[in-house]
Amino acid sequence: MVVWHEWTRWKAVSLLFAIFTLPINSQQNSTEGINVKCSDLRMGQYLCNMTSTLDPLTQQPRGCSKNNIATIQCKAVEGLICVETRSRTFLKTVQCKWTNGYSLSTTLLLSVFFGTLGVDRLYLGHIGMGVLKMSTLGFLFVGQLVDIIFIATENLGPKDGSHFVTGVYGPAVQSIRPNNQTYVVHRADWFT
Repeated sequence: MVVWHEWTRWKAVSLLFAIFTLPINSQQNSTEGINVKCSDLRMGQYLCNMTSTLDPLTQQPRGCSKNNIATIQCKAVEGLICVETRSRTFLKTVQCKWTNGYSLSTTLLLSVFFGTLGVDRLYLGHIGMGVLKMSTLGFLFVGQLVDIIFIATENLGPKDGSHFVTGVYGPAVQSIRPNNQTYVVHRADWFT
């Protein structure tokens, strides 16, 4: 009884939230619900079932493309109808990590045991650095140690730009680097 009460209360609260935070261009249709553009819905106004669309090997949404975008099916909150599909379900694009089959654990093991021979770099597709590492005995073992750290922190990845297939669920390392598109806001107290 308590669970049913909590569920109906959550349903009522989510419907009220959806109604009061709708985009301005929505229209009322008394027979079906409120017509909205589902691409403008905010978090909490829709639900995406990620567990059915995840690839168990890569732990990324199925259909992840090279530009790190996948399309998944979502469902709007009860009482909202998508203008695009004329139903509650719609397709949403989400970010993902495109993988090409390179395993993080395999690369790390290759770097630990065969890093002086450059096998880890050859496996990742960095042929020139692999041959250079092989001919200098892993830069006298210093290059091997550096590569182990870079691979473990995922700062060194496959040459094709794909991400590693990791063997664990949960949070992953994501490096954020500035580039030509980065905008830095200078503050007066930075250089005092």
